[in-house]
Amino acid sequence: MLVGTSGYLLSDRNDIVRSDIIDRETDSSFLKSDETKILHLASLAPSGHNTQPWIIKYLGPHHWIIASDSSRWLPAVDPTQRETILSLGAFVQNLEYAALNEGYYTNFKMLATSCQDEDIAEVKLVKESVPSFDISKIRLRRTVRSGYLNDLLRTEDLHHITGIEKDYWHFIPRGTSEYRWINEQTIEANRIQVNRDAAQAELSEWIRFSRADVKQHLDGLTTAGMEIRGIPAWIVRNFYNRDKVMSSSFRNQSLDKVKEQVAQSAGWLLLTSKSNSVVDLMEAGKRFERMLLRIRERKVAVHPMTQILEEPETKLAFYSKLRLTGEIQFILRLGYLDAYPDPVSVRRPVDSFVNII
Repeated sequence: MLVGTSGYLLSDRNDIVRSDIIDRETDSSFLKSDETKILHLASLAPSGHNTQPWIIKYLGPHHWIIASDSSRWLPAVDPTQRETILSLGAFVQNLEYAALNEGYYTNFKMLATSCQDEDIAEVKLVKESVPSFDISKIRLRRTVRSGYLNDLLRTEDLHHITGIEKDYWHFIPRGTSEYRWINEQTIEANRIQVNRDAAQAELSEWIRFSRADVKQHLDGLTTAGMEIRGIPAWIVRNFYNRDKVMSSSFRNQSLDKVKEQVAQSAGWLLLTSKSNSVVDLMEAGKRFERMLLRIRERKVAVHPMTQILEEPETKLAFYSKLRLTGEIQFILRLGYLDAYPDPVSVRRPVDSFVNII
């Protein structure tokens, strides 16, 4: 290993990953221990830029409101908060599974009628004899961005990934004309986005450049989460800042990375919903998370690359080209891995997003 001028070894372990964070699942003065475990597991859901846009309003034991934290919205790339609601849907799916593991059914009442509403759903946990869920699947879920093999996806693995909800999933295999077109459109959408100052400035606000940044915020994009390793990671942690993200060199490097990524995959997997209503978006987010919890056992990785839907020009072309029924919510690059890495994205402690009402 090389040693940098700061004295740190230039290795991946110099970044902070989830396993480095002190386990604070039970660190609360008012939550019951099972409530904290459930909410911690719920918080391991994915979100854009790892913003973790959820708030729990505590009404009483096992009785909460799941709310949207507007301070964690991404207006430059998600002006309608569509992606925020998808993330909250994934949060709810984890919550349901985690509650089962603690012996609870979950009763939900939708409160939101628009994606901009603060209060999304009321939930009550009911103690009953319930089937357990393997929560290690939640703990081990991670987004993998690189190292994909170009092997074609086996039919049995596609059926396993899409489960019983095949009407919502649409697979575009490697080698088809549609596959090549989505590759091109993904690069074009990223080219537009990296050159859009508002989107790039928003990204810069969520990159955690230093170890101190990571420890302070416990959210956002770390070098480990972005899969920047070795000497480049050390350079980012010690010499990069928000101004650097706005530079043309950083933007060009980002686009080059996208080109490298889209060249590696077994194809594209699209997830649709019936509409863009809050209810349908929540269901799509739950469906997305259920899929993510199935893929690791097949050594299949999924990387959301939904910039096409975030840029009006490419979104219009995408809908015109594919003509799918319903609303497209996720564009997912997927492929096999030689080995599945452990999760690295950090999470805030439960007590930081729970408010007593």
